[in-house]
This record gives sequence, C-alpha cells and structure tokens, in this order.
Amino acid sequence: MKNKIYLKVNTDLTASSQVLFWFDQMNQPPIPNKEVWWQCQTLLMEGFTNIVEHAHKNLPIETPIEIEAVRVNKYIEIRIWSQGEPFDLEQQLRQISEFDENEQERGRGLKIMSAIADKLSYEPTEDNRYCLFISKYY
Repeated sequence: MKNKIYLKVNTDLTASSQVLFWFDQMNQPPIPNKEVWWQCQTLLMEGFTNIVEHAHKNLPIETPIEIEAVRVNKYIEIRIWSQGEPFDLEQQLRQISEFDENEQERGRGLKIMSAIADKLSYEPTEDNRYCLFISKYY
C-alpha cells in the first residue's frame, strides 16, 4: 500500500486548518494506534508553524509552502519545502535546553518534533530551498 498526497499553501498560519484537513486523507484506512496518528498530526503542524514563523518570517505571505505526505505499509513520511535563510536543525537541537529548563517558547516545537519523530532532518535542496523531512512509524 502506498498513498501520496501533495498540497501548496501560502506562508500563513490561518492555512493550518486547511493543512490538517488535507492531511486527514492519510488516515484512510485509519491507523490502528490513535496516539501515533495524533503524533503525526502534531509533527505536521509543528513543522508547518516553524516554517511560517521562522524560515519564512521575512518573506511575503504569497511565498509558497509545499507539503507532501506519503503513507507506506509501516510509516508515514512528511516533507515540507521552504525558502528563506539557512538553518542547521542538528545544531539548533543541541543548543535548546531540555524541557524542564526551557521557560521560553523558542525551540520547544523542535524539541517536541525530535522527541516524537522517528526521523527528522532539514536539508538544502538543489533548487535553493529546504526540505523538512519527518518520518513516523506506526
């Protein structure tokens, strides 16, 4: 079984509900573990929010964010393509203090994502964009 879907939205947090509604297609047939499905939705929304608020913060609202989700037998992969400044995810994750000491909001989404994703990366692409890659087994 392989299911692949694609969406393009503006750099706009109000598109969040549209993104979640679109992603619901990935849950057909339903993933047996409801908690894992909730984690997949959380990963998608944290990734989308991070790109709107950080990667694209100085870009016009018309700047597209492209999202692809693929469901294969045992896992779901999410790719979110963004533009904007270079960003070193690994380095950022090392710098963010653990949850208990982390009073400020900054970086919490990344910590949450790295805690629940099975694979997480943010790599430059050949067309001068970045791809946030998230994989979650179910």
